[in-house]
Amino acid sequence: MAISRFENIIAWQKAKDLAITIYSLYSDCNDFGLKNQIQRASVSVMNNIAEGFERKSNNDFKQFLYIAKGSCGEVRTMLILSHDLKINDPEKNNALLNLSEENSRLISGLIKTL
Repeated sequence: MAISRFENIIAWQKAKDLAITIYSLYSDCNDFGLKNQIQRASVSVMNNIAEGFERKSNNDFKQFLYIAKGSCGEVRTMLILSHDLKINDPEKNNALLNLSEENSRLISGLIKTL
C-alpha cells in the first residue's frame, strides 16, 4: 500500500512527537538562543519530511530526507549541550536523545527504500 499523505509516515509522526516534547520541555528555558535553535531544528525534521513528500518525486523526497536527518543530528547536538549545561532533567534529556536517534533511523530506512 502506497502512502498517500505525509501525516501517515511514521518518521513524520515521530518527528512531530519530538517537536512537541521539545517545545514543552524548553518552554521555560531562559537561554533564548539555545531554546530557539533546538525548537527550530526539531520542527525542521518534520517540515522537511512533509515538504519532500509533497514534491512527488523520489529524488526530491530523498534530498529532503537527508536534510531532515541532518536536523535530527542538530537536535541531538543541542540535547547533548543541554545535558552538559545541566539545563534539562537527565532522564527527559535521554528520552529525547533516544527519540531523535529512533527518528534518524526511520529516516534512514525511508532513504534506503527510495
